[in-house]
Amino acid sequence: MGLIGKLQAETLIGAPAHKFHEVFWCRPHHISNVCPEKIQKVHLHEGDWGNPGSVIEWSYVVDGNNHVAKEIVEAIDEENKSVTFKVIEGDLLKEYKSFRIVVQAIPKGEDTWVHWTLEYEKLNKDIPPPIKLLGFVVHVSEDLDDHLVQA
Repeated sequence: MGLIGKLQAETLIGAPAHKFHEVFWCRPHHISNVCPEKIQKVHLHEGDWGNPGSVIEWSYVVDGNNHVAKEIVEAIDEENKSVTFKVIEGDLLKEYKSFRIVVQAIPKGEDTWVHWTLEYEKLNKDIPPPIKLLGFVVHVSEDLDDHLVQA
């Protein structure tokens, strides 16, 4: 099994694609208000919300364990409603040489497909693929959907 990998998942939500995308694009700090049991804090370290090059620190809980990830916003594609984050510090880099997260909201009639891609390079062959993290981001999507549909 190679050290470089990619995991992908999709979930169908009822919120409009533009609203879902806007949260990850411009207002990721609101996610900690929506699901504080999963995302404890989102802090802007450098730049401005909604701009490529900005650095964001996420404090989150997966399987009862606290984690931190500092990410740079690598790309924002408004037309395709996607945001790309590259992990530059934090717990993930204890097991992965590189880690990139892409979230895309794809309109599907009145619903939205949320497509997550995790691209990574493991430090060694004994490191498992980040399947738990993939499930975690899907659950965050569902929590955010519940919030956006109610709003």
